[in-house]
Amino acid sequence: MRWVVLCCLAVWVCAAEGPDFTRDVQPILAARCFPCHGSQTRMHHLRLDRRADALAGGESGKPAIVPGKSAESLLIQYVSGQNPKVVMPPVGAHLTSEQVNTLRAWIDGGAEYRQASAGAGHWAFQPVRRPDVPEVRDRAWVRNPIDAFVLARLEARGWKPSPPAPPQVLLRRMYLDVTGLPPTLAEQEQFARDPSLDRLSADLLARPAYGERWARHWLDVVRYAETNGYERDAAKPSVWRYRDYVIRALNADKPFDRFILEQLAGDELEDLSGETLIATTYFRLGPWDDEPADPAMDRFDQLDDMVSTTSQAFLALTLGCARCHDHKFDPLTARDYYSMAAIFNGLERPRSGRTEHDLPAGTRTELAALAERDRRIQPLEEEIGRLRVCLASEVTGAWPEVFKPRIAAYEEKIRALKQATPDLPRAYILDEPAPVPPPMHVLIRGKAASPGPEAPPAVPAVLVSRQPEFPPPGRTSLRRLTLARWIASRENPLTARVIVNRVWQWHFGQGLVRTPNDFGAIGERPTHPELLDWLADWFMDHGWSLKQLHRLILASNTYRMSKRWNPEYGAKDPEDRLFWRVPYVRLEAEAIRDSMLAVSGRLNPEMYGPSVLPPIPAAALEGSSDPDKIWHASDERAASRRTIYAFVKRSMIIPMLEVLDFCDTTRSSAQRVNTSVAPQALTLFNGEFVNQQARRLAERLMEEVGPDPEKQIERAYRLALARPPTPSERAALIEFRKTETAAEMCRVILNLNEFVYPD
Repeated sequence: MRWVVLCCLAVWVCAAEGPDFTRDVQPILAARCFPCHGSQTRMHHLRLDRRADALAGGESGKPAIVPGKSAESLLIQYVSGQNPKVVMPPVGAHLTSEQVNTLRAWIDGGAEYRQASAGAGHWAFQPVRRPDVPEVRDRAWVRNPIDAFVLARLEARGWKPSPPAPPQVLLRRMYLDVTGLPPTLAEQEQFARDPSLDRLSADLLARPAYGERWARHWLDVVRYAETNGYERDAAKPSVWRYRDYVIRALNADKPFDRFILEQLAGDELEDLSGETLIATTYFRLGPWDDEPADPAMDRFDQLDDMVSTTSQAFLALTLGCARCHDHKFDPLTARDYYSMAAIFNGLERPRSGRTEHDLPAGTRTELAALAERDRRIQPLEEEIGRLRVCLASEVTGAWPEVFKPRIAAYEEKIRALKQATPDLPRAYILDEPAPVPPPMHVLIRGKAASPGPEAPPAVPAVLVSRQPEFPPPGRTSLRRLTLARWIASRENPLTARVIVNRVWQWHFGQGLVRTPNDFGAIGERPTHPELLDWLADWFMDHGWSLKQLHRLILASNTYRMSKRWNPEYGAKDPEDRLFWRVPYVRLEAEAIRDSMLAVSGRLNPEMYGPSVLPPIPAAALEGSSDPDKIWHASDERAASRRTIYAFVKRSMIIPMLEVLDFCDTTRSSAQRVNTSVAPQALTLFNGEFVNQQARRLAERLMEEVGPDPEKQIERAYRLALARPPTPSERAALIEFRKTETAAEMCRVILNLNEFVYPD
């Protein structure tokens, strides 16, 4: 009896004190609010991860949170369903009454944002050690260690995993997951004859389409776009070669540690090549203001882009938060920030005023030969220029017949030199022209005009017991190579954890850490910390091979579960944090568009090369100051290439992609936001692209099965959904076809919910 009284008293005391922000409130906000209203994405101009922003509110002009008055707080009105027109979050399960009450009590208590700072003991800063694989009761369910870690957590609750998905469902899931394309009829028939999922996964990972699909995931992380943004939004010359580099690297299963070295220091490697130089385009992908109001601050803005992206992409650290002061929550200091900036400080942007330049990309031998060729060509071009001036002026009295043969002779010498030493591919890269960069200083309050103490190159102090040794400079400072080797080393506690978490997220929709760009204090803790470390250690032991990691995940029963809902589990774990089933995740815009092209039979499989410009609605150009020049659409065949080859213009994302939640290209985008808004339905039903593909699919059906509506329905379902229609679906569409065309029927099928979900 005394024990019961004490427990009740403890509950009463906790309730009286109100919820703890770090323990009770922050996990709710981080999981359900920050993905749309946090540091990375601020939908409707609302940010909730900082108190001042939450109190200011968003575009409505009203505060999201009114301290002490939860009833007047829009946050509570929206998450509790009081306003039927706005229910938040817009996707996924609604907040439970317990969660809403926690937020109410927190707001009524003053809505303080008290955070627990991460110290050196923070989980993410500990060395990676492979834990033992747990013992489970249902050993038959375990196909590999992934299953053991997942099942152990479920069995601890007395739960069971969802039943396996049917083979035909897994066929389509795996095709869309790995390649971003649905299986063809021939591939469906082949699988029916040989339904081996292990053989299928190996086959799909060996296809070029794998690199095209998964490269887009990485391009999100490194803020890839093909223009600079800002007012002019000028095109970045030759930047598409970086996109092709990523596709080729993934298809070749380039070890991830090597992938890091090439992007951060490809120009400093002993085996420098055109490929490794193109990889360093990574540094130049961010926005750039070609007419900054304050050039000195603009220089630090460019360095900030490199520091912030590198720390998030490879380390999942928000080091950029330490630009003006020490990080509020993580043990990252302003000195750490500027020491990282010092590593990049030697990089310069090749340009003439507002016009950017690309540079040749080749081996050191090829670059030297090209430089020698150009040295020999320069006086010839100067002489040609002088002779042409004489011809134009006619002040010498010489006859044109005297000069023209001499010009032709010089031009022939230039042609011969270029034939002997052809031009190299061009790369959109930064240059480090001097081996000793200028000194870097900590900026007081982040202002270029207020330099403080000097900050020599270093990595964040909390992550090392001893700083890596920065060697004497060579042709360059070699600082980036030192950084890259440290990031890609086993001694770094973050890199392997970060990339295996990303791969898990891109397979399942959510990572083991659900804040994939932030492993710090205000990020989420891993749902399965032992599994995360086991995977990270296994990944490094297996040569940092992404394809082997994919195969491991695809082979697990965890991946092969169905999406069957369990009311009991769903009530206690609505966000599926224990992975008791495979969650529903809508395809990204690129996979939706590519699938439509594949089903209609119009997908152009051409790989690599300059980007294409798919047609866009005229209305999208009306706001431009130069609508006739901003977008010259490619012809239908070129525009029907995979969407990864579509031109990405920062100031005007292709409307279909934008409405279907394309990533934010101004910063590292760790995860696409999945919204459900009316313009998506309008775009998919009324948009010209979808209607064009519906017409092309109707033409394909006529060619393949003739005018019989029943045969057309059967074939359309097999092409689009990799299954036959159910009797009720068949009957409904036969009735529909009595009054509507085959193209209208195809438009309906392309708009099925099932079409935009893997299963």
